[in-house]
Amino acid sequence: MTLTVCVYFRVYFVGLVGLLLILTAEARVGISSESSFCTESRECLLYDLVCKNDDYEVRHYDSVKWVSTDEESHFMDKAMYTAFQRLFKYITGSNEAGVNINMTTPVTVKIEEKKRLWQSSVFTLNFLLPSDYQFIPPQPTDGSVYFTETPDMKVYVRSYGGWMMSLTSNVNSMLLKRQLDKVQATYNKDYHYAVGYDSPMKILNRHNEVWYMVEGEPVCPTSS
Repeated sequence: MTLTVCVYFRVYFVGLVGLLLILTAEARVGISSESSFCTESRECLLYDLVCKNDDYEVRHYDSVKWVSTDEESHFMDKAMYTAFQRLFKYITGSNEAGVNINMTTPVTVKIEEKKRLWQSSVFTLNFLLPSDYQFIPPQPTDGSVYFTETPDMKVYVRSYGGWMMSLTSNVNSMLLKRQLDKVQATYNKDYHYAVGYDSPMKILNRHNEVWYMVEGEPVCPTSS
């Protein structure tokens, strides 16, 4: 009788933990209707707004898992094209389970800050894994594709429209840094993220962002 009870509670505990993990995943990667930026995917990365002014906003994101790949190039545009094809193959069946995985938004590119104009740089492209695969995603068959996990974090965000290209990304990262330095905000200056929400087929009302990781307490004064 004692053994039966122990087995019962063990099964119950494992099931409860599994349910909590599922609920946690759905809370971090949720239905796209909850975000005005996500118009082409079923699921989107959700966040809590900490504060906002006319120049930037501060968001809080929970830890989430991404499928990632690196590509070295002089320009983000060229690196993104090659890396995107690699990750797209992964979500369309080039994985050990042979399953198709729904595309989510946003797509992010990790960009090194300390880069000279004549030097190449390593760009890391990331696809957000949907809630069904946040904890046990199928393994890639391509050795250059791997998983990363962003921590629980706060980020400074600048939004802009149009197309996310090397030029527009660089200009908007420079403008965001200028505003952050103006208010003496502390942030990670080693890298930033270029963030895109739209497919190449979408023409109007495109939405892109630049992210810098907050260090210390976020600064979000009223607009000047």
